[in-house]
Formats: sequence, C-alpha cells, structure tokens
Amino acid sequence: MTITATPSPTPAATTAHLRSTELEHRIARDPARFRVLTGDRPTGPLHLGHHFGTLRNRVRLQDLGVEVFVLIADYQVLTDRDTAERLQEYTDGLLLDYLALGIDPARSTVFNHSAVPALNQLLLPFLSLVSVAELGRNPTVKDEIAHSRQSAVSGLMYTYPVHQAADILFCKGNVVPVGQDQLPHLELTRTIARRFNERYGNLFPEPEALLSAAPLLLGTDGTKMSKSRANSIPLGATADETARLIRGATTDADRHITYAPETRPGVSSLVLLAALCLDRDPHEVAAEIGGGGAAALKRTVTEAVNSHLAPVRARRAEYAADLTYVRSVLRAGNERAAALAERTLEEVREAMGTFR
Repeated sequence: MTITATPSPTPAATTAHLRSTELEHRIARDPARFRVLTGDRPTGPLHLGHHFGTLRNRVRLQDLGVEVFVLIADYQVLTDRDTAERLQEYTDGLLLDYLALGIDPARSTVFNHSAVPALNQLLLPFLSLVSVAELGRNPTVKDEIAHSRQSAVSGLMYTYPVHQAADILFCKGNVVPVGQDQLPHLELTRTIARRFNERYGNLFPEPEALLSAAPLLLGTDGTKMSKSRANSIPLGATADETARLIRGATTDADRHITYAPETRPGVSSLVLLAALCLDRDPHEVAAEIGGGGAAALKRTVTEAVNSHLAPVRARRAEYAADLTYVRSVLRAGNERAAALAERTLEEVREAMGTFR
C-alpha cells in the first residue's frame, strides 16, 4: 500500500521487484544462507514511519532465521551535519527501540561504525575501485546533496555510498533491505564487490536487494515523515504526547472520511496508520468512520496507535531502567562485528598482497 500516486514502473523497477520476490522465496526456503545488513543514523528518535517501514521487517527476518547485522551509523551522521550532537542520547534511544520492538541480541548483532575500525579501513581499497564520475552520477547522492544543510558538500557526503559498501561487505552481507530510491547505492556496492573479485580473487558476494513493500506514512504536516522535519510520531512518545501530535495532524475540509491517497494524502495517511496498527484494510477503516469527520478520524488513530504501542512502550520502559544492560548489548555487538571485520580485512590484505 502507498499513500501517493505512483507512476507506471520502469522495466528496471519491474525487474528489481521480480528479483526481490524471488529472493523472498529463497530466504523462506533456507534462511540460514543469508546475512542481512541494515541500520540507522543516530540523528534523532525513531518514529512510526521507521517502525512500519523497516523495523518490523528486521524482526521478521531475524525470526525467520536470517543472520541480521544492525548498524548504528554514527560516522555517517557527519555526512550532512557539521557535528554529531547528542550522539549518546540518540544511540541509547535506538538501542531501546530495537530491543523493545524485538531485536534479539542473541540472534542479531547491533554495532556502531566508530567501534569497528577495520570496517572503515575497507573504504580505502574500495574507493580505488570506483571513479569520480561514477560517484557523481549517483542519483541518491545528488538528491541528498541538494537537500544538505551544509554550506559546502563534504568528502564524506560524496563518498558515503562507498562507505555503505564497506558496511555491507565487511560482514559479507548478501541481502540488503532497501527502498526503490536506494537501489543506486546497492548497485554501487555490487559493482565494488564484482570489481574486487575480478581484480584480486573471489572474496565478496554481490548483495541482492530485498525491496520494501512497506507503506509510506506522511508526517503530521502532510510531508514525508522525517526525524529532521519535526513532523513525526516518535516510538518513545508517551500516550498523551502521541494524542497531541495526532490532534495537530493535517487533514482537509471534507467531513466524510475516505481512503484516497492520490487526492486526500493527509486524511489517507492517518487512515493508513490506523489500519496498520489494527491490521485491517484502510478502506474498511475509512468506511467505519464515514461522516464522523477529522475529529473521529483522529480519535480512531490515537486509540489504534496507543493500543498498538502499549506493549512496546512497556518493554522500552523496562530497558530504559537498566541502561547498563542496554549499553552492554552494543559493546557485545561491537566486539562481534570488530572480530568479523578484522578477519575480512585480513583476507583483503592477503588478496591484494599488502602488509599489516
């Protein structure tokens, strides 16, 4: 489901979706063959868009038996920011959300960039495998540069698709959950893996894209829900805070509630949010509200969200009361990731004929 009109898929997009569907079948048949790399930048609280867009899928893959690596990309905070402010607070918040939503430290590895130096050392040989022109053509980088809050583009912003390749390949990840807009990043990772293998010997898998079928939720102002736009509903919000945020959400003047994403994006996003929390069809939810208007819609959404998040909030509060344990999860994940990165870097050095 989506809440915006979508153009007819291009041949490339159709092919990507077919490959993703086939990949889902292979994962279901033999999940132990697959290793997933995914993650978040610690730039603010995670919100409902993250929950329905990516976090539930990570838990699903973990529960299927896929080995999951979750990266807290603290170095990548600096791609479009001058400083990494409130880093400890935001990192703790990510950990609390991960654990509350079902990430199991016994089955998934949570780690951060800055604690795995061998991972970051892979950036240098990987940069030698791509041209400046290839970096400049990446459409996702172009868009992020255009929306950057910095007065000048840093080298990290320009090269961070290569850094993402190091994130994926250090653990020899072979599956990466992505949205359609992230396919160019993953294609560059596949190119780097292929070129390294051709030049130095077969070492890295060419990771495949597991395309997200998650719905797009709008923020309370009617634009894309985002940590940086102050329009999200954080997972860590209280029930009262959630109610206040939903009361302020954008709707329209038509009192009769319908689910029509193309023509009524604000209303439809709220209907969809309720439907996701209730595990129901959005058309049915809209029909039940009918002529109740925006007030009835927002009451329905508030009740659905707060009911859905109640057990998550309870678990989150339990973990928040023991930050020593929460941070130990990250330390243990950092140790596992660092050991794996060291082995991979050693293999790279041997393949390239370099010395320690």
